[in-house]
Amino acid sequence: MVDLDNPQTYRSIDPGGMLGHLHALPEQCQSAWHKALWFDLPADYSRVKKAVVLGMGGSAIGGDLLRTLALLEGRVPVSVHRDYGLPPSIDEDTLLIASSYSGNTEETLSGFSQALTLPVKAKKLVLTSGGQLRALAEAAGIPVFSIDYKAPPRAAFPHSFIPLVGLFHKFGLLQDQSSSFTEALRVLQELSGELSETVAQAVNPAKRLAIGLSGKMAVIYGAGLLSEVAQRWKTQFNENSKSWAFYEVFPEINHNSIVGYRFPSDLRNRIMVLLLHSSSLHPRISQRYHLTAEILANEGVDRELIEARGDSPLAQMLGMVLLGDYVSFYLAMLNGVDPSPVAPIDYLKKRLAEDQAVHLDR
Repeated sequence: MVDLDNPQTYRSIDPGGMLGHLHALPEQCQSAWHKALWFDLPADYSRVKKAVVLGMGGSAIGGDLLRTLALLEGRVPVSVHRDYGLPPSIDEDTLLIASSYSGNTEETLSGFSQALTLPVKAKKLVLTSGGQLRALAEAAGIPVFSIDYKAPPRAAFPHSFIPLVGLFHKFGLLQDQSSSFTEALRVLQELSGELSETVAQAVNPAKRLAIGLSGKMAVIYGAGLLSEVAQRWKTQFNENSKSWAFYEVFPEINHNSIVGYRFPSDLRNRIMVLLLHSSSLHPRISQRYHLTAEILANEGVDRELIEARGDSPLAQMLGMVLLGDYVSFYLAMLNGVDPSPVAPIDYLKKRLAEDQAVHLDR
């Protein structure tokens, strides 16, 4: 097995430098927070009644987590549109946020381009590092929150999530998040020290989880404020570890999934269920976690209950995201794969572009 305590492991298997992005996550969160507080938007942006985030993949997860925070407070509902075009609910009271790290995400460009032609003028904001999305926004005079951090989109997570929290905080669309962010930064810094590659696997929870997952398929369960964090874990296992992974949420799990643990019987030894738990969840949901873990044990399925750290929702969410990122990175090392490249996605985009070019030539 790959030695996770050997520095040579990271030099040989991580030439793309994903580990450096993990180290930088707390600092990048702090940088994105301060940048958001200094970012100017028209005053009428604070008077919207709902927000819609256009995005895909690593550029959309920030919107998912923002939706969760907004749902906890009930001030301004947030939805995430992962598709071509626009949802039908866009109106003059909507804040439409197009989030694409590259600025060239096909689905996001489709929706944003359509929004520019609507007779009803929603408030608009763009988060991007450049590309066609920046060009369209600047030509239309739409505010652009520029992402200057160079990384794969999933590793630029602080710049797709924290600016949204900062701007919603600044405009009163969320409750004051100052103390929550201070706590979140402390939790991130503490975890960074505990999860680092220099910390031996015997006392490193991320390395230990990765070792337990080696050769197995991860199924991640979440609830409430950790529902979308479970999705982040799933996609990080896909992209970083190049592994199959799935996620589901409580309490829906208890109305169907728990009945399906038995067959195919040979899969039970190849699955590990990770139950992401928060102390702030409804007591009955917490009870469901423990009962579900008991059912999994009775079926002979490996499982691990993982507790979020911190008191505020923001701290718990960010801390759990960082833990999942490290676990997926260490699993990539155990799988012997560079976590940075995403060759199947690159192939798919290339083929789509070729097919579009052929169609335009006809």
